[in-house]
Amino acid sequence: MKLWNAITRLNVALYRKTNGRVGGRWKRRNPILLLEHVGRHSGQRRVAPLVYTPDGDDLIVVASRGGSDSNPGWYYNVLADPETWIQIGVERRAVVAHEADTLERDRLWPRIVEANPDYASYQEQTSRTIPVIALRPKPAA
Repeated sequence: MKLWNAITRLNVALYRKTNGRVGGRWKRRNPILLLEHVGRHSGQRRVAPLVYTPDGDDLIVVASRGGSDSNPGWYYNVLADPETWIQIGVERRAVVAHEADTLERDRLWPRIVEANPDYASYQEQTSRTIPVIALRPKPAA
């Protein structure tokens, strides 16, 4: 896990330094955003590079953790504090995270798997239902 965390930090640093030109795609086809979140226990600000799938104004991310039997930490953090920020390229956006309910997930899952087939194998590897999170634009105050 220490190696994975180091790779993640490097990805975030390169993404920010190059405005997403480096570290902004997974397997050359899937776009990556940077999701800012606050540790629900530590209070520390964190950043997770995540593959996303557009759905109208929403951006859809998947709490797959590579098919692990547990959810990633960022998932619990955005459930605890759903108002946050993302970065795509040079653009920062305020968003509100929302976990897809069963109907919404059933609608989105085929599109997610079509965009990134790895998610189908991740779901097969685990007994948990992998959560799908919609990052919705935060309404203007």
